[in-house]
Amino acid sequence: MADEMGSAPPDEDGSAHELVTVVGRRLYRASLVAFIVGALVTYSAVGFVLATLVGQSESNRLGLINGPIVGLLALSSMFIGPRIVGEPLLRPIELWLAANRPPDRSQVEAALRLPLRLASRVALLWALATIGFVALNLALTSPAGALSIGVTMVLGGLTTSALMYLLAERAARPLTIAALAAEPVSDPVVPGVRARLLSAWALGTGMPLVAVLAIGIVGVAKRGVDPALVGEAVVFLGATAVCAGLLVLLFTAKSIAEPIAAVRRGLEGVEAGDYLTRVRVDDASEVGLLEAGFNRMAEGLHDRERLRDLFGRHVGRDVAAAALGSGIKLGGEEREVAALFVDVTGSMALAARLPPREVVLLLNRFFAIVVGVVEAHGGLVNKFEGDAALCVFGAPVPRPNPATDALRAAPELARRLRSDVSELDFGIGISVGVAVAGNIGAEERFEYTVIGDPVNEAARLCDLAKLRPERVIAAAQVLEAAGGREASAWRLGDAVTLRGRDEETRLALPIDATPISI
Repeated sequence: MADEMGSAPPDEDGSAHELVTVVGRRLYRASLVAFIVGALVTYSAVGFVLATLVGQSESNRLGLINGPIVGLLALSSMFIGPRIVGEPLLRPIELWLAANRPPDRSQVEAALRLPLRLASRVALLWALATIGFVALNLALTSPAGALSIGVTMVLGGLTTSALMYLLAERAARPLTIAALAAEPVSDPVVPGVRARLLSAWALGTGMPLVAVLAIGIVGVAKRGVDPALVGEAVVFLGATAVCAGLLVLLFTAKSIAEPIAAVRRGLEGVEAGDYLTRVRVDDASEVGLLEAGFNRMAEGLHDRERLRDLFGRHVGRDVAAAALGSGIKLGGEEREVAALFVDVTGSMALAARLPPREVVLLLNRFFAIVVGVVEAHGGLVNKFEGDAALCVFGAPVPRPNPATDALRAAPELARRLRSDVSELDFGIGISVGVAVAGNIGAEERFEYTVIGDPVNEAARLCDLAKLRPERVIAAAQVLEAAGGREASAWRLGDAVTLRGRDEETRLALPIDATPISI
């Protein structure tokens, strides 16, 4: 009877009517099953119990009188009762769905409590029938016989009502989904897991066993009772307990296991990185609160992941990972770093010649190459400064040899920029040394940066590189720090005094660099 229908109210009156019609048919079939099972259990139980209490002949006589009445009532209740009981409960729900507007609290409760109210009305009808049968049989047999009929009918009515609730809960699931989607609940509205399990035990096992106990007591205490009748009654009630208990527990377990399985699958999706995973909220008990809680958790994780990604894009993924792992505090620490500074040549003339949007697009292409090459060699693009970028190797994540990383990255970066962004000219400067890396600013607003002589020297070398055909210049100490094969790909040049510095800097130039005409 489960249905994979949408979780939102229909958009048109026809859809609302169709949804209510489908649910109504399912509720009607559920009521047929519940009434048939209840009538069979009651009729059979009455026969066995009466035979034990009043004897076989008296039981047969009462069966001939009560049997046709039971059959007539069962038929009328099966075909007339659902329409009398169910349709009034469905009418306000249909009006809400057809109006295509948010429901009020009473309409939400009408949808969520529909199975419980149906079961309550079935129990009321059964109680009225029980009173009538007890009154009728008081005139036909002894008070003990009439009372036994009443007790067995009560047991049958409780079984029918419980089965009606379990079947109706499945049949009305589309309405529950629509109501919870329109207005989520913060507290359970229907019986929860504990109440369902206790009810399943009491109705499927407890009451039949109580009846078995009563038959056993009658067989021991009353004289002249046929042991064969007691045995037949015990066997029948035991079989009823086994079958009814299994049926009730199957439905109860399914109503609990399916949502939990859905949440488990959702957790597997979240664990695999799919933070858009959601489960359908189709229960108004604490099981539904679990489903809704999972959805809120997944949404929170999705938002957190978006913030983490955004944070990483702004400050660099290594900086973000370090901040998330060890917290954020102002100040820094001394690190051996290699600084690579890359800057665009003639950006003012470019801005005067092209529309701002085209300038931004061109710079984004330029910086995309810078980020890709630098990160591929273990570096961090620490900051963008207009049309320039400061790249750092060795902070915040330590590197075995930052100078080697920078010497490898610079020639590749120059080649990529020449081939992929030929519209722009550039300069690249590299330096190495001790700098302070950390969070600079105030508690309310700060940024991760690297401050020190290597950064200043790399910026000055970048300015000088714009005037050289190689477009790439490193300080000689970078080769000394790198050593090995990486240093052999560079040659030493002149010693110059950079702007703002007192001491000379020996230049190093890549041997295989393709010159660019100045």
